[in-house]
Amino acid sequence: MRIIHTADWHLGKSLKNQSLLDDQNYILQEFLKLINIEKPDAIIIAGDIYDRSIPPVDAVNLFDEIIFKIIEKKIPILCISGNHDGAARLNFGSRIFARSNFFIETLPNENPKNVVLNDKFGEIYFSLIPFFEPVEIEKKIDAERKIDADTANKFYIAEARKNIPAGKRSVAVAHLFVTGGAVSESERKFVGAVENVSAANFSDYNYTALGHLHKPQTMKKNGYIVRYSGSLLKYSFDEVNYDKGVTVVEIDGEGETTFEHINLKPRRDVRIVEGTFDELRKSVRSEDYIQANLTDKNHVLNAMDKLRNAAFPNILSIKFVNLEKEMINSNALALREEVSTLEQFADFFEYSTGEKLEGDYRSAMEKFLSEIKG
Repeated sequence: MRIIHTADWHLGKSLKNQSLLDDQNYILQEFLKLINIEKPDAIIIAGDIYDRSIPPVDAVNLFDEIIFKIIEKKIPILCISGNHDGAARLNFGSRIFARSNFFIETLPNENPKNVVLNDKFGEIYFSLIPFFEPVEIEKKIDAERKIDADTANKFYIAEARKNIPAGKRSVAVAHLFVTGGAVSESERKFVGAVENVSAANFSDYNYTALGHLHKPQTMKKNGYIVRYSGSLLKYSFDEVNYDKGVTVVEIDGEGETTFEHINLKPRRDVRIVEGTFDELRKSVRSEDYIQANLTDKNHVLNAMDKLRNAAFPNILSIKFVNLEKEMINSNALALREEVSTLEQFADFFEYSTGEKLEGDYRSAMEKFLSEIKG
């Protein structure tokens, strides 16, 4: 069976207050083109369809359009909710959608069922494990104490596997943080080790399709594969070096599994450029989303507006890296009430420029302060 594994669409997301909906529409059209090329037998969407529990109408319409086009191709879709999704809302119509081979699970089930698909070798069982908080099932395990995410998911997976006959090929779909995964700043991070889930919980599956972490990454151990496909787009500037796309998975008749990451080219990349203000304003014009790390020793007035007009119309952030390093390596600038206004300004000047207020600069400021005092 040939499967495309994708996750973390985050429809409706913004980057530094810039809406990414047009970019998401573009990348999903590229995704549809890839489906036509790869001709999968099934598509997995492993959670975080939307960026928030009540998504914008345009985001909902975009999801509706993409799902409809996939269903038209007669390809089964296996979908779960993530921690960003509004599970109860996303559950609407799930029983009706299943008739069109769009299988979506958003709430933990009292008796977890599996979706069964067939290829030329027989049945493959798909366990759809939506994101849930441990408290949602802890009464089924131990009403006397709180449980962590690892315990909750281990229990839920065991319940799902009760419905999978021995020897059958199987795939898990989940949205959670597996211990050892690499995170980025665009993920809504859980706090503490209590939310970690062991990859070993999925050891009985031939392949585990995960969502939540935006960097494509794999935990491959002892014959089982636990993999994050990563997000379709770069959603923060610390993701600039990640390859974004989807994972294409092949499962043969014996359950042997291979996979390949396939990049999708975005409408606009997310990049960090570095140099002095004068160097960067001479750059080749680019429509990409830009963070400019300026190496100037002094602040540049209206630097973002000037760079936007000169080279980067979609610049979203500026950092004066040398000044920030100076700030980190020194104590916060303190107001010394016992010294003169001139000395206070001299402190500020040195803090901002890294240089002493001396010579003509000091004389000019001294004269200016004298004049305003009258």
